[in-house]
Amino acid sequence: MRLEDLQHPAAIKGYSKKELQELSQDIRDFLVQQLSVTGGHLGPNLGVVELTIAMHYLFDSPKDKFIWDVGHQAYVHKILTGRAGQFETLRKYKGLCGFPKRNESEHDVWETGHSSTSLSAAMGMATARDIKGTDESVIAVIGDGALTGGMAFEALNHIGHEQTDLIVILNDNEMSIAPNVGALHSVLGRLRTGGKYNRAKDEIEGFIKKIPAVGGKLASTAEKFKDSMKYMMIPGVFFEELGFTYLGPVDGHDLDDLMDNLKYAKKTKGPVLIHLLTKKGKGYEPAENDAKGTWHGLGPYKIESGEVVSKPGPPSYSGVFANTLIKKAKTDERIVGITAAMPGGTKLDAFGAAFPDRMFDVGIAEQHATTMAGGLATQGLKPVFAVYSTFLQRGYDQLVHDICRQNLNVVFAIDRAGLVGADGETHQGVFDIAYLRHLPNMTILNPKDENELQNMLHTALEYDDGPVAVRYPRGNGYGVPMDEEFKTVEIGKWETLREGTDGCILTFGTMIPVAEEAAKALEAEGLSIRIINANSVKPLDIELLNKLAEEEIPVMTIEETALQGGFGSAVLEHFNEHGYHHVQVRRLGIPDEYIEHGDVPQLLEEIGLTSKNVMSQLVEFIPAKQKRA
Repeated sequence: MRLEDLQHPAAIKGYSKKELQELSQDIRDFLVQQLSVTGGHLGPNLGVVELTIAMHYLFDSPKDKFIWDVGHQAYVHKILTGRAGQFETLRKYKGLCGFPKRNESEHDVWETGHSSTSLSAAMGMATARDIKGTDESVIAVIGDGALTGGMAFEALNHIGHEQTDLIVILNDNEMSIAPNVGALHSVLGRLRTGGKYNRAKDEIEGFIKKIPAVGGKLASTAEKFKDSMKYMMIPGVFFEELGFTYLGPVDGHDLDDLMDNLKYAKKTKGPVLIHLLTKKGKGYEPAENDAKGTWHGLGPYKIESGEVVSKPGPPSYSGVFANTLIKKAKTDERIVGITAAMPGGTKLDAFGAAFPDRMFDVGIAEQHATTMAGGLATQGLKPVFAVYSTFLQRGYDQLVHDICRQNLNVVFAIDRAGLVGADGETHQGVFDIAYLRHLPNMTILNPKDENELQNMLHTALEYDDGPVAVRYPRGNGYGVPMDEEFKTVEIGKWETLREGTDGCILTFGTMIPVAEEAAKALEAEGLSIRIINANSVKPLDIELLNKLAEEEIPVMTIEETALQGGFGSAVLEHFNEHGYHHVQVRRLGIPDEYIEHGDVPQLLEEIGLTSKNVMSQLVEFIPAKQKRA
């Protein structure tokens, strides 16, 4: 059948086993073909094809609630719920979202993009069901990586305590537990699937009690012996102790095995955890053989060869960061690298290869990473936590309580700062300035290009007066010449890039080219615009701001970050606090809304962060000031 004709998951409920297997192959072929053009999260979705089919075959979405942790593995779910025809627009502007989206389909009941939230959301939905007296099933799908997040353990603890009826599917696609499970574990798994596990426990207990008691000792210790047998024999004892019925390990690509376990879980009272073993990239050889994570999420590729389509260009900001860190670490043994499950994305894997004893991947645990960095700093080391802007949010209390309050020398290398494009709302790195700027002791730097990035990182590593955040965008630099020797950037002192007398633009990072293009065009119209590289977002250049106020020159701030609480707000606060109430200021930036997915230029056009809009705003702004003068 054409997947585009599948409009509701109920349509597959009458399929035979053979038809379901054919559907699995059709979906894999479809994903490999479509994502070769659009890019996306191929590996995770190829790994959950049979699982998603089994879920929709046995349960009734949207009545029954499916919650996908992270959400990047929900493509198959989207196909089965009538959205195959939209895959040409996947992750494109105004197109199909790469994550579950509530306003996209009634079958998407929980939006996500960050890790480890599914179990808490599922607990909330299951509790609401019980309060309302309805009978829907609640199923959360969480990966073994996401299970490393502390929030997941908090939810497991609560769910087990409350004995809430819900199903947790642990999608273990790294096979990390497989070596520890043998024939005995498989036998016990089959016993449970058949509803015989509890009876087997009773039989073991009865057998133990029949052993002749020597002096009564064996009889009195029978319960302890039974418990010790459980610890030896049951792979899921950790989950059992938390109050879950553990089923598994289950072959996540065997529809019969999946169906049997899901049916048993459905009729079991209390929380159930199904431990699924799946193969990431299943069915497409390049993705199956991926050892680096390339096929987790990627751009377009060639189907036949598996070659990823890439354009040659200048070095990436992430790459410059990693290379700089490696150079510095060769002469500074204090430097330690930390990542929260993103060694490839942040390029810290290169640092780890050079300094394996000074590189730590803590898993999806930003809170732990932040405080661990603080602990390292108290002992005289120089920890560098490389983290995406959107994920640093997850360690916010630790930033406030552990790092800034103690004024610890931790460097935060904030990658993907600004708009990131295709991953959309959950990943746009636009809030970090607003949530970092008001923290005492925090310094925030933002380079204008890759050369300034290496010098800023050098400066941050030499700085010993508290935490420093160096933020930089996704993607490649501009190909500017790189200094052979590092230079110290003076913190709190800005750089004049272009002189001008009619107006002044204060900006930094990716918005500098936008400002320069606007200023150049306005010069032809007789307007002289000054451009300042405000590379030190905190502290501000107080001397320069005071000089601007004394000149009475109109000031425009431009930032690819949230306006509320952002850099422009800091400039306004300065003028207000110092009594410069006459200064005319106009701010451009990210409005008070979440920015959806799309190519970054399209998103910038939508929110007005373009040279054309800057020109228009300045033309409107400057004459108004001159008339009042």
